Amino acid sequence: MKEEVKILVVDDEVIMRNLLLKILEQEGYQVTLAGSYNEAITKLNSSKFDLVLSDVKMPETNGFELLKEIKNKWPQTAVIMMTGYGDAYTVKEALMLGADEYVTKPFKSHEISLIIERAYWRLLASRNKAQTPVN
Repeated sequence: MKEEVKILVVDDEVIMRNLLLKILEQEGYQVTLAGSYNEAITKLNSSKFDLVLSDVKMPETNGFELLKEIKNKWPQTAVIMMTGYGDAYTVKEALMLGADEYVTKPFKSHEISLIIERAYWRLLASRNKAQTPVN
């Protein structure tokens, strides 16, 4: 099942992208990397992703702008926001803008795996609910 899940990882830090690539591929997910907002939008326009894992802080724009764009154009895509700022404001902002989950950096590999799995199962449940015919 995991091998069917397509995840886009968006982070301007190469080390973080590569770490997430390693963790998620070991878990069996299909992973694509993007280093910026523009690169992420290009990849989202050219391929369907089940889940986007995005950093909040990026040089050209913040992850909240990407979150808003994804929820506007690809509402069936789950979004998990990563932040080095575990403050209540950042978490609240992410959730108010439609993030499905959030994770604070640094994190352990099992934490990110659990968060992704939880977000994906919720996404599947909402897709199944949307496809269930009303009698």
